[in-house]
Amino acid sequence: MGAEPRTRHGVTALLILVGVAITVYAVDQVSKYFVVTNLAEGEIVQVIGDVLHWQFVRNPGAAFSFASGMTWVFTILAAGVITFIIWFARRIRSVAWALVFGLLLGGVLGNLTDRLFREPGFGIGHVIDFISTPWMLPAIYNVADIAIVSSMILFMILTIRGVGLDGSRPAKPVEDGTGSAEAETPDRDARGGAAAELARES
Repeated sequence: MGAEPRTRHGVTALLILVGVAITVYAVDQVSKYFVVTNLAEGEIVQVIGDVLHWQFVRNPGAAFSFASGMTWVFTILAAGVITFIIWFARRIRSVAWALVFGLLLGGVLGNLTDRLFREPGFGIGHVIDFISTPWMLPAIYNVADIAIVSSMILFMILTIRGVGLDGSRPAKPVEDGTGSAEAETPDRDARGGAAAELARES
């Protein structure tokens, strides 16, 4: 892959990462604004029977209400994750990996904003949670949490499938006629083509 295609793919991946992050962040913050301005804390609104509820709570812990009482720890961790993603983003050439880091960045930024600027104070603010699906999870969560978990699921899928940051995948082994498998590479194809041409000329 030449320098120009690599650069073009890198720019495309970066734009997707930023676009996804901004979208997740905007949806998360707007949804929290409507919850805070329209629901009383603790109020439950049935949206789809017992399948989906809105339930406004303030969460001092991590995603899905875990580890309450350690808000400042998650504030520091979130700042570290954001710094890493910004530094690492220039290496990404794959749309799928850009989606992973875009979802993660938008979700982490959404919850970090709550911890920095909501009560009870800077760095220890409580995250606004409001999505309740009691049939699936006992916890209450938000759009940022969904984005973070989705990024982790996609991360595992790409890792298991061996997809690289540039979108490449491991070469599939091919039979060489002796029962053994060899990886198919451009060099091998070139050697095979040259041998065939030589056989035709002789």
